[in-house]
Amino acid sequence: MLSNSFTRPQNLDKIVEKFKRRDNPKQKYEQLLWYAKKLAPMAEEAKTPENKVSGCVSQVYITSKLEEDKIFYQGDSDAQLVKGLVAFLIEGLNGLTPAEIIKLTPDFIEETGLQVSLTPSRANGFINIFKKMQQQALAQLTQNNELNT
Repeated sequence: MLSNSFTRPQNLDKIVEKFKRRDNPKQKYEQLLWYAKKLAPMAEEAKTPENKVSGCVSQVYITSKLEEDKIFYQGDSDAQLVKGLVAFLIEGLNGLTPAEIIKLTPDFIEETGLQVSLTPSRANGFINIFKKMQQQALAQLTQNNELNT
């Protein structure tokens, strides 16, 4: 549990716990590849410069839509491990409100122990993907507030 009053969303917490139970970096990789296989395909027309995650060595795209005040993401990457990271974040963040996503801090990434298993550029990419998702949540929140005023 986090030390502040904001608790981590249940889906995200479950995923973090799964990774924490795997001591071996190879098992963590296998878990990521499993997530990559589960990721729903992303439409090619959604792979636009606006949806591209900057600061990633591989090609990574994230889109979001707001449905009944909850955000739902889609994403893809041309690298399987990175695709697994995208799927991890999508599964952990889908169905949350934009405000919940914006409040999250990336410390859960460290808790998974994935930094040890990932190359520095991939670990940095993981944070960039998370930040892109937060930016989209903020944009959805702003857009939604403008529509309601």
